[in-house]
Amino acid sequence: MSQHPSQPARLYHERTKHHLDHLARGPEYLDWDDQPDPFRRFDGAESLTLPLIADRIGDQSGESLDRPWQELLDGTIPPAPIDLASLAALLQLSLGLAVWKRHGPNRWALRCNPSSGNLHPTEGYLICRGLAELGDGVYHYAPGQHRLERRCRFPADTSESPSPRGREDGVRKRAPENTPEIWIALSSIFWREAWKYGERAFRYVQLDIGHALGALRYAAALLGWKARFVEIDDPGLASLLGLDRDVDFEGAEREHPDLLLQLTPASPTAATELTQLARQGEWFGKANPLGGEPHFKWPVIGQVAQATRLQGRWPQRPPAHPPGHPPRPIDCPKPAPRLIRERRSAQAMDPQQAMPRDDLLTLLDTLLPRPDRPPWDGWPHQPRIHLVLMIHRVEELEPGLYLLARHPAAREALLKKMKEEFDGNPIATKIPDFPLYHLLSGDSQQVARILGCHQNIAAHGCFSASMLAEFDAALNDHPAEYRRLHWEAGLIGHQLYLGAEALGLQGTGIGCFFDDAVLDLLGLTESGYQPLYHFTVGKGLPDARIQSDPPYGERVGLDHCSGQTL
Repeated sequence: MSQHPSQPARLYHERTKHHLDHLARGPEYLDWDDQPDPFRRFDGAESLTLPLIADRIGDQSGESLDRPWQELLDGTIPPAPIDLASLAALLQLSLGLAVWKRHGPNRWALRCNPSSGNLHPTEGYLICRGLAELGDGVYHYAPGQHRLERRCRFPADTSESPSPRGREDGVRKRAPENTPEIWIALSSIFWREAWKYGERAFRYVQLDIGHALGALRYAAALLGWKARFVEIDDPGLASLLGLDRDVDFEGAEREHPDLLLQLTPASPTAATELTQLARQGEWFGKANPLGGEPHFKWPVIGQVAQATRLQGRWPQRPPAHPPGHPPRPIDCPKPAPRLIRERRSAQAMDPQQAMPRDDLLTLLDTLLPRPDRPPWDGWPHQPRIHLVLMIHRVEELEPGLYLLARHPAAREALLKKMKEEFDGNPIATKIPDFPLYHLLSGDSQQVARILGCHQNIAAHGCFSASMLAEFDAALNDHPAEYRRLHWEAGLIGHQLYLGAEALGLQGTGIGCFFDDAVLDLLGLTESGYQPLYHFTVGKGLPDARIQSDPPYGERVGLDHCSGQTL
């Protein structure tokens, strides 16, 4: 009897579980002086240094991006013009650097899109047509310098370079007659993550895609833009981005195609047409080797990547069932760009800090699928990830275990398989049918610490969460759903990060947890569910030893393209 196509992904998942008595296979030691280069470059490609205008749209309109966070959530921000300035803001606020950190002789960059271990396996690409300041083609985004590197010139494009000024920077292309068309694509470099985490790295890479998706959706919302998935399979996306060009990656780590987003109004160019333009286009640049000599090799990552490859169409999913109550407002004093750039993963949390119950409900409400609000308007499918909350210190709420069911049928399905002593009673709130349910009362701090690989941060937050996936149901649809489950979990994680910051708290994603111990706690062994991600929210404690530098300090605050002072 032939095995189900999803069997390799299931076997990988079992193989890479952490257990109470041993961890998944990883490197036995790390040489931090030999860490892979955190930045990909394409040597020989023409490049354009983008303006640093995260708080401006452009010097002509003068319109500020310093919008309240609630306006971004409500979708009331008018669309910004589609030009180089707005694209620069989009990229800076989603995939760009947020800050440089220093401790002794060590210096490292944090980005607006979170990453497990700050390793950043995610790469971003811009595809454009009809934009006056850029030639039609494919561009790689280099966040270290906030630059675009031109990878491909589409055959119909006659511009000499991607930049709007001078021979060194190029020749301006004539203005288009129609509205420009813009897409953003994401890809992953597995080695950058596997260097530290070994075989489990494939999971973390997929979570990072979900985080990057959330970062892009919020940056687009700040510009008044939508972001929707474009139907394209992995071979098509690899061809569009030039990831299948062996000559361009000789001696360098390969990238795996992930997803394509359209960031402008519905356009006439189909994904198949884009791919055809790329195949006929002129390509530039060779990928830089990232280094970090692989003392340990992890062939299972390549195997699961192949097994979860998407060829053809994604399976169709039922639409999301939005909650029956209006969204709860967030009174955030920080303007949206500042909140996005100041988001951090807390390294330690105050074990005495409690959060108001209303703040918890407000934060959880942002995780419910509303197809008309970011980020869930970019993820319109019925949810397959639900949260088990370990409440430690929330005012007016007993410590213990709780369930957030993110679609109506989830509560019944989970309670049927969970332990009998879980009561599943709804929490009394003024919000009609709010899907938060009590499971079991008791001190959950030690449980959270143990489940989170004995990390204190899981117990010292106000609450910790385990994201449970409808694992078997998803993988029965298609092996590539293994990746999409992790994307959804990462997207939830990004929402928790920003929501916590908006409420004056901090969050931390926890990728290290004891998989089967979580299922044992809940009575979900052999249930068809699997935990994919843990997260904790609380009051972060700063580390006075670590210093901060501006993300692009060498630019001295001067906009390189417009001469605008920031």
